[in-house]
Amino acid sequence: ALPRPGPEGGSAVGTAFPGAAGQWLRLRAGGCRGSALPARNMDVRSRNYLLMNRQALENDIKTSYIMDHMISDEVLTIQEEERVKQQNTQKERAAMLINIILTKDNNSYRSFYNALLHEGYRDLAALLQDGIPAVSSGNRKSSMDGMTSYVKTILCEGGVPQRPVVFVTRPKLVDAIKKKLYCLGSDPGWVTVYGMAGCGKTVLTAEALRDPQLLEDYFPGGVHWISVGKQDKAGLLIKLQNLCSRLEHDSTLSQRPLNIEEAKDRLRLLMLRKYPRSLLVLDDIWDSWVLKAFDNQCQVLITSRDRSVTDAVAGNKYEVHVESGLAHEKGLEILSLFVNMKISELPEQANSLVRECKGSPLVISLIGALLRDFPSRWEYYLRQLQNKQFKRIRKSSSYDYEALDEAMSISVEQLDDNYKDYYKDLSILPKDVKVPTKVLCILWDMETEDVEDILQEFVNKSLLFCDRNGNSFHYYLHDLQLDFLTEKNRNQLQELHKNIVNQYQKYYKLNTPVLSQEDCMYWYNFLAYHMAGAKMQQELHDLLFSLDWIKAKTELVGPAHLIHEYVEYSSILDQKDSTVRENFQEFLSLNGHLLGRQPFPDIIQLGLCQPETSEVYQQAKLHAQRKTGTFYLEWINKKSLKNLYRLVVRPHRDAVYHACFSKDRQRIASCGADKTLQSAWRGVSQLSRKLAISQPVTW
Repeated sequence: ALPRPGPEGGSAVGTAFPGAAGQWLRLRAGGCRGSALPARNMDVRSRNYLLMNRQALENDIKTSYIMDHMISDEVLTIQEEERVKQQNTQKERAAMLINIILTKDNNSYRSFYNALLHEGYRDLAALLQDGIPAVSSGNRKSSMDGMTSYVKTILCEGGVPQRPVVFVTRPKLVDAIKKKLYCLGSDPGWVTVYGMAGCGKTVLTAEALRDPQLLEDYFPGGVHWISVGKQDKAGLLIKLQNLCSRLEHDSTLSQRPLNIEEAKDRLRLLMLRKYPRSLLVLDDIWDSWVLKAFDNQCQVLITSRDRSVTDAVAGNKYEVHVESGLAHEKGLEILSLFVNMKISELPEQANSLVRECKGSPLVISLIGALLRDFPSRWEYYLRQLQNKQFKRIRKSSSYDYEALDEAMSISVEQLDDNYKDYYKDLSILPKDVKVPTKVLCILWDMETEDVEDILQEFVNKSLLFCDRNGNSFHYYLHDLQLDFLTEKNRNQLQELHKNIVNQYQKYYKLNTPVLSQEDCMYWYNFLAYHMAGAKMQQELHDLLFSLDWIKAKTELVGPAHLIHEYVEYSSILDQKDSTVRENFQEFLSLNGHLLGRQPFPDIIQLGLCQPETSEVYQQAKLHAQRKTGTFYLEWINKKSLKNLYRLVVRPHRDAVYHACFSKDRQRIASCGADKTLQSAWRGVSQLSRKLAISQPVTW
């Protein structure tokens, strides 16, 4: 959803930053917060609980964090916030805030209670819990932004993260999560929301739970959210103990469970007896063994980078894949909200920044938060992104990570040691290219099934993406993942490129790939790229100046890509002399219109038309001399032409039926199955005079 409208139509724009002791400070910019909603009388029971526990509240709470939440809920005004801040001591400020709350309505009590929960004052919130006013049916059905007080209370009690103030809609993904939750029905099961680091899994999941109808119809027992993260057994036990304490409240079962099995049993009894129709949310799961502690025949939603984490548990399973990229317009919208500007007012660098962020909500949010603090640094942060200086793009935000390199690195470090080297090998893959399995089979010298098993591990952990077409698998990296790998392994890239070239040469030896092989197009498009990356000057020279390679490649993709490679790698090819490269580049440029025709012309014949000093001509003549039983024409009067660009061979497109020389032997005429009559002039070689013209010839 867009930022919530203020009471006078404005919008609260900002983000959350960690403050002292792990608390959260919301920085606000823009919007109108001059007045809160009209007050009604607070229930007597609620007032009494405030008064009874007033001393404990005044002694402990820090009002600045509490007031942020209450202003966000629109039950406290800026003027009232200023009155509190004017007090001299922390205790006096707390007393003033409680005095103000006592003059307000039930919504203020609920907001204060929820703020205590969110800011870690769970002991104080417990003192007020029995005083929470009942929610009328009218409150359930109406709200300003689809979030009723009833829903807010349910989510806050369950520990569901608040919506970031800088937040844009992704309705298709939110709806997809809700649909999978509907699929659970009343049966136990698992919904997995998975995707790469920083794609917005947590925010989208929390947003899906803000649907009143979903909570009332499917999870009337509430929602219980746990941020798990990467844990060892001791850490997991603490998480389970805290969850059981939260669910028990004033239960007589006061002793904390002493081990994971005991905690699992306690949690099962609580979910079955006290919360039979509730949803357990496990955020940021890394290991499948962790899920076994929560495998209690209840309804569970998890977020993870690893699609396969639920393989170890039983029950119905549903998945939602969170795609890694925001639309360009959404990226601009996030930036505009951070810097409090209209999209149309953003500087020209904004579009380039969003493109460099590759649609990552994490990176766009980090950049937006930095730009809010340093509004003149648009060009600077754009340059850092373009130069892959991820470590310099750091900022505390509502995401779990303060920098992209940190988020990516944790995912890679999670891999088993024997997989890390395989993942490092992917550092040299070209951008925006889907690589067939066969290429990696050649690289790792493995059978297809073994390679697919390794790659599936990466896919499951959202470190790689797979595109399946029938029985064929193609794999690719997100641009940000590739940028991270390239930067991380920068000092090893040359060796990695050299390895893939050596493996190609070992596999194909002196042969070239043919079209029927699934890896064929990859090598024709990117073998030179790998040789250049490996700085293998001689191998690159031999490849790009080989008529066999030129013939095979241009027949498949035309001459344009080869010409591009001559330009792209000229600094390597020209280390000794630029003449050879210029000869071949000129040859392809002049004959490009012929190399796109079918049937494909004889490239040796075209090479024989080049000047005799050209490397192309010399290679073509060697090929012609080695081939027996093949007819070639060689022009014998090239030197008499002022401009060899006029010397063009346009061969017949089909079989040649007849050919005839002129009496002075300076011209030849031919006709054939393509129903054309052609002539060549200014002399032919001795070889051509021996042609038996009574036989059909394919030229």
